[in-house]
Amino acid sequence: MNDDGPIPEELIARSLAGDEDAFAALYGAYAPGVYRLAYGILLHVQDAEEVVQDVFVYVYRSLARFDPRRGAFRTWLYTITVSRCRNKRRRKWLPTVVLSHLMGQGFEPSGPHRETPEAAVARQNVRDALTDALGGLSPRLREAVALRYGQGLTYREMGEVLGCPPKTAESRIRLAHEALRRALSAEGELLLEELWGF
Repeated sequence: MNDDGPIPEELIARSLAGDEDAFAALYGAYAPGVYRLAYGILLHVQDAEEVVQDVFVYVYRSLARFDPRRGAFRTWLYTITVSRCRNKRRRKWLPTVVLSHLMGQGFEPSGPHRETPEAAVARQNVRDALTDALGGLSPRLREAVALRYGQGLTYREMGEVLGCPPKTAESRIRLAHEALRRALSAEGELLLEELWGF
């Protein structure tokens, strides 16, 4: 196991040799990350699911083109995903998002205690405010947020996926932070205070 997933070189070689189980293992290892990235960019469940299918059909047909000397498999996969998302986005505008899907983590309380109805309402209000703020970002800033926070990529890795210098990727995250801070300023702070009060 390496930081790029479960030994992709071996799975790639077996997939290229026609081993369908190896390709299924590649799909199983990488599809959740591709979905989180697609959802973070497109902000729509069904379209993100379609992108995942499009990406893996392309990967199945083009796996021989992957060159590990040019970058990690995950980077190649995410570059394809961003491209497919851009194509999908050109065809329609998608205005909704659920932050927990974008970030790939639940935004639910942990532990055995039950949440009070007031806390549940406050949590939903925070989620709605974040949804609106993320939906208001430009597509390029949403891509950057999805890669940075949904996938945990470094600025260098983001630059490789987005086809821009790392400093540009970093700048997009800074701009996204500023836009989110403006969008959430007073309302978001009040909502968070309300949530943490329960």
